Amino acid sequence: MGIIRPQLPTEIDAINSRNMKLRHMILLAGMVLSLLPLTAKDFLATDFGAAGNNQKLNTNAIQTAIDHIARKGGGRLVFTPGTYLTGSIQLKSNVEIHLQRGAVIKGSPDSRDYSPINDTPSGSTKRNDDSRLALILARQATGIALTGEGTIDGNGLLVALDADSLHHAGIRVDPNYNTRRKRPSELVRPKLFYFQECSNVLISSLRLTNSACWGLSFDQCRDMRLEHLTIRNRAYWNNDGIDLTDCRRVRVTQCDVDAADDAICLKSSHPESCNDSIEIDNCSVRSSASAVKFGTASYGGFRNIRISNIRVRDTFRSAIALECVDGGILENIDVSDIEAHNTGNAIFIRLGARDGKRPGVLRHVSIRRLYCEVPFGRPDINYDLRGPEVDFFHNPFPSSITGLTDNKVSDILLQDIEIVCPGRATKGMAYMPLSRLKDVPEQAGAYPEFSMFGELPAWGLYVRHADGIRLDNVRLRLKDSDFRPAVILDDVTRFQQHDVMAPGGIFRHHSE
Repeated sequence: MGIIRPQLPTEIDAINSRNMKLRHMILLAGMVLSLLPLTAKDFLATDFGAAGNNQKLNTNAIQTAIDHIARKGGGRLVFTPGTYLTGSIQLKSNVEIHLQRGAVIKGSPDSRDYSPINDTPSGSTKRNDDSRLALILARQATGIALTGEGTIDGNGLLVALDADSLHHAGIRVDPNYNTRRKRPSELVRPKLFYFQECSNVLISSLRLTNSACWGLSFDQCRDMRLEHLTIRNRAYWNNDGIDLTDCRRVRVTQCDVDAADDAICLKSSHPESCNDSIEIDNCSVRSSASAVKFGTASYGGFRNIRISNIRVRDTFRSAIALECVDGGILENIDVSDIEAHNTGNAIFIRLGARDGKRPGVLRHVSIRRLYCEVPFGRPDINYDLRGPEVDFFHNPFPSSITGLTDNKVSDILLQDIEIVCPGRATKGMAYMPLSRLKDVPEQAGAYPEFSMFGELPAWGLYVRHADGIRLDNVRLRLKDSDFRPAVILDDVTRFQQHDVMAPGGIFRHHSE
């Protein structure tokens, strides 16, 4: 697909200028990270009584070693080949855990062997459904790392089933037990990692797998590198891959993520904070939810974020989902070079009002060089644990950019885009004619998802309540016929297009 230069609109020049500044900011953050060395003195875990026989519970031995190394000023705790069972352990400043090839840190199957971070996060938080239990914990630690060629295995299925059994036996009752889905809540299932307010963090080259809940969870952390990771988190429900909550100066590069829930997810649970200066580059993603997602929690927001060179496959929901529904600010986002195959939705951009206490902002987003193939059927059919299907009949969903009647999404660029849609829509399955656009529900306070509006009247792109939308070199293709127009613009101002191919045309309603 050739690159077409914009016809010199002021909006595009401004977006390109912001992108250059964003790249410079993230590059500087990466340079700072590379200049922060970790102490390299080695200590063997076995010297502290740890045994890699897959039988002994090593929690006390490993924690004793970490505490000792921290008191000595730092160093590496080295795990030689073997399988080391453990419950929760907490990293301390200037300590690196290093796993040699063949070394496995494996979570205990007993859910009672896991403990949470004792202190609550600094500042106010809107989080109420996020477990602080984890196999590997850290709080307010600096200069910490997990490296090597080994594996950290959360043993998540057995841990979750143990929590379920303890609940039903009345031994450890889960007050938030999900009776409808018959499974213990997130609050009693440990994550693989939970780091809170940490800085100068390196996680490199490991295989990370089988959490009972989210995988790698970071809350208000700073100056982090996550690189060359293989993440397989499909043991149970809510199995996200990587979650960044209100973090700053983070680089996620060359990671391969396969998750039963969102693969790479940025959240904002702290109204006075936000995710800022984050780069996600050169990653492969497979997910039974969304590939790269901002939200759903979006109280503070997301600023100065670059996403590039992402390969997506067999993903149920969106390749790119940018959601701001809790009063936060989402701005200065640069997405480029996305290739998605067998993915249920290409682009989902949503400004909502779920929290209802203050209006949010969603502006200055550029998505460039994106290719996506959307199948007719469910793309994650081979997953053992699949995300919940929608509970109504529908035709294939288009990409969408939607704001609110009194709060529009603004300044969005889609450039060098190709989306191949399946077609095969039928008026017998569902019918939303152009004369009834007002019947598409607003859903201002609803959970954001590309299926949230029900049947949509376009097959390629649906835009509503937006200002400053630019389509440049956009190709919307059909594999089979579809009775709907390719693009719907409903209450859209300052719309520009250049070199757009959209069989079925662009229908504009209440637009300038």
